[in-house]
Amino acid sequence: MNQTLRNVLLFIGALAIVGVILAFVNVDETKTLDLTTLATEIEQGNVKSLIIRGTEVDVILRDDTEAIVKKESGESLSELLNNYGVPSEKIRAIPIEVKEASGASYWARVIIPNLIPFILIFGLIWLFFRQVQGQNKNAMSFGQSKAKEMEKDTKNKETFKDVAGVKEAKEELTEIVEFLKIPAKFVALGAKIPKGVLLMGSPGTGKTLLARAVAGEAGVPFFHMSGSEFVEMLVGVGASRVRDLFDKAKKRAPCIVFIDEIDAVGRQRGSGLGGSHDEREQTLNQILVEMDGFEPNQGIIVMAATNRPDVLDPALLRPGRFDRRVILDLPDINDRESILEIHAKNKPLADGAELRALAERTPGFSGADLANLMNEAAILAARRDKKQIEMTDLLESIEKVMLGPERKGRVLQEDERKITAVHEAGHAIVAHLQKNTDPVRKISIISRGRAAGYTLKMPLLDKMMRRRQEYVEDIAVMLGGFAAEKIFFGDITTGASSDMQQVTNLARQMVTQWGMSETLGPRTYGEKDELIFLGREIHENRNYSEGVASKIDQEIDKLISNGLQKAQEIIQQNKEAVVKVSDELLVKETLEREEFYKVIGVPPANPKNLLSDPGTEERKN
Repeated sequence: MNQTLRNVLLFIGALAIVGVILAFVNVDETKTLDLTTLATEIEQGNVKSLIIRGTEVDVILRDDTEAIVKKESGESLSELLNNYGVPSEKIRAIPIEVKEASGASYWARVIIPNLIPFILIFGLIWLFFRQVQGQNKNAMSFGQSKAKEMEKDTKNKETFKDVAGVKEAKEELTEIVEFLKIPAKFVALGAKIPKGVLLMGSPGTGKTLLARAVAGEAGVPFFHMSGSEFVEMLVGVGASRVRDLFDKAKKRAPCIVFIDEIDAVGRQRGSGLGGSHDEREQTLNQILVEMDGFEPNQGIIVMAATNRPDVLDPALLRPGRFDRRVILDLPDINDRESILEIHAKNKPLADGAELRALAERTPGFSGADLANLMNEAAILAARRDKKQIEMTDLLESIEKVMLGPERKGRVLQEDERKITAVHEAGHAIVAHLQKNTDPVRKISIISRGRAAGYTLKMPLLDKMMRRRQEYVEDIAVMLGGFAAEKIFFGDITTGASSDMQQVTNLARQMVTQWGMSETLGPRTYGEKDELIFLGREIHENRNYSEGVASKIDQEIDKLISNGLQKAQEIIQQNKEAVVKVSDELLVKETLEREEFYKVIGVPPANPKNLLSDPGTEERKN
């Protein structure tokens, strides 16, 4: 497309240049006189000089204007003028100069204007054939692999030192590195290294970075390509690119072939619309054939990454293909601190900036989120003309990553500010006065993203499992703002719409997925089938009757009603605390954890939430 646009612009430019040339040629043309007029001008004494150029006579008049007179080639100008009755003495009084006819003038006046259209036609034909030739060249390379190769001697290559956390994953991949470096060590014992390694994990957990680190540690060529780059409009192109990719890899063995987002072509077969002629299915079949065709110790390791292992074809996961699966989890608090240290290497941090405290406030953040957090903190510090990144910049960047930037232009009316303050105070009080909730870290009525205000509560330590009572109390916390509005203002607003959506989803998961219903018992309800070509989780297979569906709705309503009742009881008993917190929010707009504890004057129901440094006990252990 760029080449075609360039050719069109070139052709338009050529037309413009030719038009300018023709315009100058036409402008420079002088007027033409006949012999009768010339004779009259000479008799009247208006002619200054004459220049004879073959069959043309350049006439220069007394007013310095120029004209051209045409004459026959076999006759002299004097004879012609005598024939027209011009006296000889007047002819002799005029300076007459004879010059040879100019060839350049002839080309400029006669041949070039006639030749230009032919030049344009041939130029257009040349551009057309050149474009066709380029398309043919692209067609010949259409089935070639678009894989990008990272050479083994790349200066800025990644190693395991650049990957924090994921200790178990690095241990699994260390064997791959050793095999690529010292294959004889494994061959001597009859060991066969896995042909394929599948990296599975949530988005942003470092799957691609880890694959590049393996190549950097092993010092071998690294071919990387996205799964979507195999698929084209024409059937068979993807399979051709797979063959070309593996042919290149065999020539550079030992090496690593990395396919990112392999679920784009590796989805389960038989669920599409194209049958055996589907392009993705053809591409997947070729990948399976190429992996089966490897020699046991040929030195080619196929690595792939996906965050949807549940949709991959079983043939792709069987032993002999992607038979080793490496799972990358979200980092825990120690891993988050290590990741933050890596991303803080080239950033000047102030003395009070503690990465450990930052790691405590970011549960559930992936490695990519933490990298974005440090970058946002650096941008905030630069915007404020600081020389170092301070802790306030780091803490604010957490909220920016989670909720979005501050919306300072969104000005609330005074009554809306009061409702928002009471709403957020309700969330905080209900969370503070229950035993199994996470501690409140921050309360704010400053708009961020789509929220008019927010209350941040974060766990002291990372949790892998949660108890039913924690979710029950979380429902009460989510409804704390709704209950506070109803108690203090006698009415409710649309500010609780997001809370109600979260409460409904949590209650439904407790009943249908986690078996936390006292009436229905330990069973899951509903099986979601993904229709690949029509969308994600568009269809739910209801493996229960209409009667059970009614009981599910009743259980969900019961959980929500009990949570709302609990929230109302806590707020009714602690109205003064809600008023104190809301009044303080109206003045300061934001309350940190220590300020909130000081204002409320009531200790938290969970004594552990009083720890000034939540990571103290963990570090002691």
